[in-house]
Amino acid sequence: MTVARAQRFTDRRVVVTGAAGGVGRVVADLFRAEGARVVGTDVAEAERVVACDLSDDAARDAFVATALAELGGLDVLCNVAGIQQFAELGKLTPAGLRRHFDVNALAPLMLAQSFSEALVASKGNVVSVASISAVMGQPYNAQYCASKAALLLGMRSLAVELGTLGVRVNCVSPGGIETPMIEAAAAGLPADVNWDLIAKSQSVIPGFMPPEDVAEALLYLASDVARSVTGANLVVDRGVVW
Repeated sequence: MTVARAQRFTDRRVVVTGAAGGVGRVVADLFRAEGARVVGTDVAEAERVVACDLSDDAARDAFVATALAELGGLDVLCNVAGIQQFAELGKLTPAGLRRHFDVNALAPLMLAQSFSEALVASKGNVVSVASISAVMGQPYNAQYCASKAALLLGMRSLAVELGTLGVRVNCVSPGGIETPMIEAAAAGLPADVNWDLIAKSQSVIPGFMPPEDVAEALLYLASDVARSVTGANLVVDRGVVW
């Protein structure tokens, strides 16, 4: 049985990145279910998604223009797109590090810049997916940890800068999620991986989360219920302890 959802976003104009799958697809679907008009983008082609590599400056600018033309403004920017590839120190490359920073940190910040005029006009908000990896050391995960830490602190800076203009900026930091990205990332683990190091980080509630759990947190922060919340980092990780 389908349960009717509250219509918190009726006629709100929303951009969701990473909308072709995983958390991004769920987020886009939930916004639409609550009455929003959504433009989604992803590097992968999919139905109801504008294909775009957000790390490409020209492509990103073109997407911003397309979204604003279709929506006529913006109320919520939801940065979900991200990449992760485990790699031990000896296997790190400048190209891999740059790619992580370009997608995970640079693109969300530049999108916030590009959409800032529209967000100020609507007194809207930005919600970005950071990670518990932004605030804790994890083995074989330096490039992801560093890029997500940059995203988290960058968004907190924007919360201060844009707060006086009426724009809220928040992050959600998930733990492990049941998405294809986790499986793809694990391919970079070394053959002689030290599982004792990885096992040091465990959640109180075992297992990976469904994407819906993270999506609901994002929608909460984007809604008027969270009107007094800005500069926050909402951790959704099933109680990870180190």
